Amino acid sequence: MTPFAALDERTTLARPDLAEQALEGLVRAAAFRAVEPTHCRVAVADVFADADKTAQRIDQLIFGEAFDVLDQQGGFAWGRARRDGSVGWVATSALGRDAPLATHRVAATGAALPLNALVHHIYCGVPAEDLQPIGMFETDPVAVAERLLGTPHRLGARSSIATDCSGLVQQALYACGLAGPRHSDQQAELGHAVERSDLRRGDILVWLAEPGHEWTGHSALALDADRVIHATGHHGGVVIEDLAEAEARYAADGFRAPVFRRIG
Repeated sequence: MTPFAALDERTTLARPDLAEQALEGLVRAAAFRAVEPTHCRVAVADVFADADKTAQRIDQLIFGEAFDVLDQQGGFAWGRARRDGSVGWVATSALGRDAPLATHRVAATGAALPLNALVHHIYCGVPAEDLQPIGMFETDPVAVAERLLGTPHRLGARSSIATDCSGLVQQALYACGLAGPRHSDQQAELGHAVERSDLRRGDILVWLAEPGHEWTGHSALALDADRVIHATGHHGGVVIEDLAEAEARYAADGFRAPVFRRIG
């Protein structure tokens, strides 16, 4: 196995023609270059698989998040989202120069900027009651997810405006100061395994997809031993559902039996 083969292409800023300077000696590329730090200057910016707004949306940036740019083509910048590590293309119009340090994060779901946006409290225009200082976090990811009930389900989205399944889990974890990887298979590695009989509020459930599936799996949070809260295309948004009903549907769709993970 080559060093590149051991790296996750979703989070590795490298192509055969170009790679970031930090990967020199780890991957093969025709050229290596230092990244240019930028930040998302709009509420939400889509991250695409290619430099084309008709391409598949693979992630999103939220206001204030850093995006390290390595290449630009036709109005798009290719780089990596620093907060969750996703590599893709973002419209350059959505990016500002540098990556200024935030003083606060948006803690409300109904503010002018989405939940977990990173802001400077003096310049953001968001009321103080909708903000929390950086370093101050919530303690219950499920309580955060419950505030997002009814948020529309959109593949590739991950904000309080619209979200997919792993995006909901990610944003709930971020609000609690916890690591929030972007993809379901990555979330299936968080914390430690627990048995279904021991399932409790806040545990993460992941139905992993078979190899070759378009998505890596489906993520949810346990509301209690018998119910989950998740963003699902079947229901069109963030809902609370009986675990048994969700299990039956994902089994019928060809997903594996869920794994149960506990953080802390």
